[in-house]
Amino acid sequence: MISGYPDYLHVSAEQLGAGTPVAVRVGGDMADLAQHLAAAMAAEVAAAQNAGRDATLIIPVGPVDQFPILAAMINSQQLDWRNVVLINMDEYLTDNDQWVDITHPLSFRGYMNRLFYDLIDKQFAPLVENRIFPNPGAAGDIGRLIEQRGGVEACFGGIGINGHMAFNEPPEPGEEMPVEEFAALPTRVLSLSRETRTVNSVTVGGEISIIPHRAITVGMKEILGARKMRFYCNRLWQSSVVRRVLHGPITAACPASLMRTHADAQLTVAEYVAAPPDIRLR
Repeated sequence: MISGYPDYLHVSAEQLGAGTPVAVRVGGDMADLAQHLAAAMAAEVAAAQNAGRDATLIIPVGPVDQFPILAAMINSQQLDWRNVVLINMDEYLTDNDQWVDITHPLSFRGYMNRLFYDLIDKQFAPLVENRIFPNPGAAGDIGRLIEQRGGVEACFGGIGINGHMAFNEPPEPGEEMPVEEFAALPTRVLSLSRETRTVNSVTVGGEISIIPHRAITVGMKEILGARKMRFYCNRLWQSSVVRRVLHGPITAACPASLMRTHADAQLTVAEYVAAPPDIRLR
């Protein structure tokens, strides 16, 4: 144990989630989590269809590896996803708060087309009108759509370096927000934190200047309002983050800690994420 460090950093892999309402699953590596996430999405759609309704899911672009797997699964099993509504969590914006162009290399809309929608046989793919991204000119449409659809079956996603879910950034240092107020934040346009822009730059070669400053995100209200929360962590640096989420204080300063207020939340982590963080110079 390291004296002077937050207690949650000392939580063992075996104790992750102990004493919390969040179900923690530890399983394999990045590829295993991608397979599990794809199967979990397919299972939620199938369960809704078996219950006589069309599914509505909130989905991320990151983690990313599940989408080609899911497309292949839909094709091979001939799954009818035409009436499934998929609400993507977020999208980068230009400095004047418009979607980045779909041809932009970092566009989430472009990614979903290339690595998911374009890979599905047209007879099975979600209809174009069911492929939803929050719109900076009509942010309130997301909440109205969810209400019209009778709620969200499940919200899938990952967790950021500062504990964010989607792009729901914590208050800036020196600012405070009550948990109840933060939990009620709806879909909105916002500025990305330095931490988010920095860690996101790592996935594109380390050049922070190409990471947009602005984004639109599905709100905490919509995420926490889903009937299920199914989140995944597959990055080595998330070892400390998941401990803060699960065993630190429930606070707007760590948005994903609000998972612990949800009735049906599950966190799946890779084995190396479950392992205690190796805090040393090397």
